[in-house]
Amino acid sequence: MKVTLRVKRYDPERDRSPRWQEYTVEVEDYATVLDALIKVREEIDESLALRCSCRSHICGSCAMRINQKGGLACKTKLAEVAGDGGTVVVEPAGNLPVVKDLVVDLVPFFDKVRAVDPYLQPAGPPPEREYIASNEDMENVKGAMACILCGACVSDCTVLEVDPDFLGPAALAKAWRFVADPRDAADEERLGALSERNGIWDCTHCFMCVEVCPKDVKPMERILDLRRRAMEAGFKNNNGSRHSDAFVETIRESGRLDETKVAIRSTSGLGELLSWSGVGLRSFLHGKVPLSHKPIPGAEHVRKIFDKLETKAGEAQ
Repeated sequence: MKVTLRVKRYDPERDRSPRWQEYTVEVEDYATVLDALIKVREEIDESLALRCSCRSHICGSCAMRINQKGGLACKTKLAEVAGDGGTVVVEPAGNLPVVKDLVVDLVPFFDKVRAVDPYLQPAGPPPEREYIASNEDMENVKGAMACILCGACVSDCTVLEVDPDFLGPAALAKAWRFVADPRDAADEERLGALSERNGIWDCTHCFMCVEVCPKDVKPMERILDLRRRAMEAGFKNNNGSRHSDAFVETIRESGRLDETKVAIRSTSGLGELLSWSGVGLRSFLHGKVPLSHKPIPGAEHVRKIFDKLETKAGEAQ
């Protein structure tokens, strides 16, 4: 099998800006992108920099962008991604500083993980015997525990592209792992901190982290779980929580979303609402703020659904 790798290269000691370089190699039909890159480095261009270790999609070292999508080079089969003419585009992971070629600086990534206190914080002194967690509890956190900290989700996070201060999907999925652990006693502190700016409410539900995660951790779903926990714990004095409530309230009232009411109810008061007047005007000019809003026919049936759900939730508690 003959493939051409179009690799984005950058050497800060030599290059003013990134450049593209193509390599054509013969590989086995079952070869991965990492196999081809290693062959390039060993047989064609020893200056090509990349990071790898286990070659078994366990360590997460070889995370990079392949055909503009984050993933593990050791898990990605060339036969599945080679486009017309057998070309595969390879770039370093996104949203992280490039050290050289396909190697990125992971310090910012791990700084965000450390910021969520990724360790158990039990209450009181250590137990005399091992704390046994139930199977049900551990099943609840098992998905988040599968994270190998490869950074593929961070690479493709659309929020981090515009706001580097956002904690990011990997760190928030790690935070969920401890909030959901019955042995941890710091839920209130964790949820309070995560409800602040750059935390759980900054996610835009783009689903990119879910799509590219090689271990099916589903970081965005973990973020939504954290939001529910935070609201249940009373952390509702923030725009994200108010927006969530307003979204539900307007649908319950009329059977469909009222964008104007949601915008007004999501703010903390008149002062903040006025500060967003420019955004409101641009939204209006683009038809995103309807001046009239009529309930859909049969809206009372929608309200009955909400009432029934609330009754079931109350009975479950």
